[in-house]
Amino acid sequence: MNYVEKAVCLRRALHKIPELGWGEFCTTAKIIENLEPLGWKLYVGRQQISEEAVMGRSEEFVQKSIERALSEGVDKALIERMEGYTGCVAEFDTRRPGPVTALRFDIDCVGVEETDRKDHLPNLEGFRSQHEGAMHSCGHDGHTAVGLSVAQWIMDHKDELNGRIKLIFQPAEEGVRGGAAQAASGLLDDVNYLLGAHLAMMCKTGEVCIYPGGVLCTTKLDVRLKGKPAHPTMSPQLGRNALACACTIVSELLGMARHGNGLGCINVGLMQAGECRNVIPVHASIQLEVRGETAEINDFMVDQANRIVKGTALAYDVEYEVEKVGEAGELLNDPELADLVKEVSEKVPSCRKVIDHKKLGCSEDFTMLAARVRAVGGKTEFFVIGADRTAAHHQREFDFDEKGLETAFDIFTGCLRRLNGK
Repeated sequence: MNYVEKAVCLRRALHKIPELGWGEFCTTAKIIENLEPLGWKLYVGRQQISEEAVMGRSEEFVQKSIERALSEGVDKALIERMEGYTGCVAEFDTRRPGPVTALRFDIDCVGVEETDRKDHLPNLEGFRSQHEGAMHSCGHDGHTAVGLSVAQWIMDHKDELNGRIKLIFQPAEEGVRGGAAQAASGLLDDVNYLLGAHLAMMCKTGEVCIYPGGVLCTTKLDVRLKGKPAHPTMSPQLGRNALACACTIVSELLGMARHGNGLGCINVGLMQAGECRNVIPVHASIQLEVRGETAEINDFMVDQANRIVKGTALAYDVEYEVEKVGEAGELLNDPELADLVKEVSEKVPSCRKVIDHKKLGCSEDFTMLAARVRAVGGKTEFFVIGADRTAAHHQREFDFDEKGLETAFDIFTGCLRRLNGK
């Protein structure tokens, strides 16, 4: 079995066990089981994240994910080794002088139920999701599979390489929650070159986009409100209405001013409030996100949102709490590294067309890892590898052309030959 065939097999195995962010215990176990026998030095659990930088992680959800992983046969010793934190950073040192190059692969899935359409490839070939309400509908199963195949290639060609290579298997990309925590671990502080990529993303099979545009900064916020209960007619003056406060906050958020220097947007995705019909509502919660074309615009939107929450809570005399549960920054590709990826891509047989710019309209917490690398003088590049889709990302019918795995593998290994080759 060659490297690409292995990537396809791995992708299909991973597709069957999709796991939401911070719950990827089966996936992390599979990564460890593939890498450790090859001789990679592994950083697992608290070794590869900073707990202080973790966002959007629920202990209750983590425990349920661990219980499911154990019930599905994951070794208890592996679970204990993860210390409740998913993801993994692998390192190989050639013990010869050379740069430190890191490749990033995200590992989590999306919370949608996979389609039951008979013509859907995972249904036809028997590798549909086995986890209810979860599906790899963004291609991260492909990313992880490519990373594991590249890991095998590196060890098979280790005598041809110099310097050190790190493979970053990042948890919780959806909701942009995991990148900041891995970046803050310090494991990237010696990295000279950081490469990342995404499959599909509006590009056709055989296309590679070097400078994806429209990758927006974003901040995810959870708002919690606490009022006071009271009888709505006998003693309404004693109550403090958290539901009414939440409604006003949502209206103000959706109508807040935008920035004149570029795109800024806000979405309130969830509001929950109240206890029962005959008590003034005590509790309310709001889940929202802002996005900005630049860090300046995104920060402007966040500041406005915080002021609206604070001011409205003060007006209603309701206690409030705002928690940041996800974050991604600007995508700033280094021209030198981008040129290298372009040159390598043009020589890859499965790549038919290299595109300099294409607008995507999404967010990516690769940007948090990249910012850490750039802060210590390193260079970063994030590119898109076309793989025709059956449906848009995050939809039940999503699937990608597995020919994209070959393109991804060839570009990553080609870049390693250029950056770390003898």
